[in-house]
Amino acid sequence: MPVPAAFSDVDDVQRLLAEHAYITDEDVCTVIFLAYRLQKPLLIEGPAGVGKTELAKVLAGITGSELIRLQCYEGLDEAKALYEWNYQKQLLRIQANHLDARDWRETRESIFTEEFLLARPLLKAILSERPVVLLIDELDKSDDEFESFLLEVLSDFQVSIPELGTIQARQIPLVVLTSNNTREFGDALKRRCLHLHIDYPAFARELEIVTLKVPGIREELARQLVAFVQEVRQKELRKAPGISETLDWAQALLVLGAELLDPRLVRRTLPVLLKYEGDIRRIRGQINDLLDRL
Repeated sequence: MPVPAAFSDVDDVQRLLAEHAYITDEDVCTVIFLAYRLQKPLLIEGPAGVGKTELAKVLAGITGSELIRLQCYEGLDEAKALYEWNYQKQLLRIQANHLDARDWRETRESIFTEEFLLARPLLKAILSERPVVLLIDELDKSDDEFESFLLEVLSDFQVSIPELGTIQARQIPLVVLTSNNTREFGDALKRRCLHLHIDYPAFARELEIVTLKVPGIREELARQLVAFVQEVRQKELRKAPGISETLDWAQALLVLGAELLDPRLVRRTLPVLLKYEGDIRRIRGQINDLLDRL
C-alpha cells in the first residue's frame, strides 16, 4: 500500500514536530522517519511522563490520521482489544429469521458478518478506510499472552476471526507502542518493531519545552524550576517527575503569579510535581539544599 508522503526526510520530521509544539532531537526523528517510511511498528520505551503518548497524538495530527488508542492493563484480552459479537443484535436476527421460517444454516450465515461485529481498537484500525495512527499504550501493563496475540497484527497487519477468516488491513496503520519499562518484552515482539528510547531531557531541552508550552512564564523562573526538577530526578523516588509534571508545575506557578522560587512556594506546590506522599515528604526535607544548588 502506498504511504502518504507526510515526511520527506528527517529534517522534515523535526520541523513538523516542532510546528506541533513537540521538541525532540535528530536521533528520535530519524527512527520516526524510518518507522513511517518502512511501515514498521514503533516501540517507544522510557520513563512515564516523557512524551511517548504525546508523540503518537502529534504524529496523528501531522499525518492527518485518525488516532485509535488501546489502553493496556493487566488482564486485557482479545475481546476487549479486537472484537466481540453483538449478541443482542444476533438474537434479534435469529428471532426474525425464525418468524420467516428460515433454516439454521441460512441464519448462521447471516449472523456472523461484519454487521454484527463490535469492533474494538485493533479491529477498528484494521478496518479503517482512512489513515490511522494506532496507539497501543503502556503495553508493559498487559501480560505475555496478550503480547503474543499482538504478533499477527504487527507482522502482517491482519487479524483472524474464526467465523469470518482473515481480515487484512485496508490501510496499513502507523503503529506506536509505548512502555514505561516495567517489564521486558519477548524477542518476537521486538523483532517486529523499530525501537526508540525517550529519556528525561537535558536542562537546555527541557527549558526549551517549558518556554514553548507555558507562554508568559518568566525566563528566570523557568530556569529555576527546570534546574530544581533536574535535581529532584537524581533522588531515589517512587516516581520521578516527567516532562508532564514539569509543565504542570510551571503552569501552577504561573497561575500563582510566582516570579522566583522560594522554600515556602516550593513546599506549597510540591504536590503538583510529585505524586506520592513519601516522595513529597522526602523532597520537602531537602528543599533548602536543592534551592541552594540552583
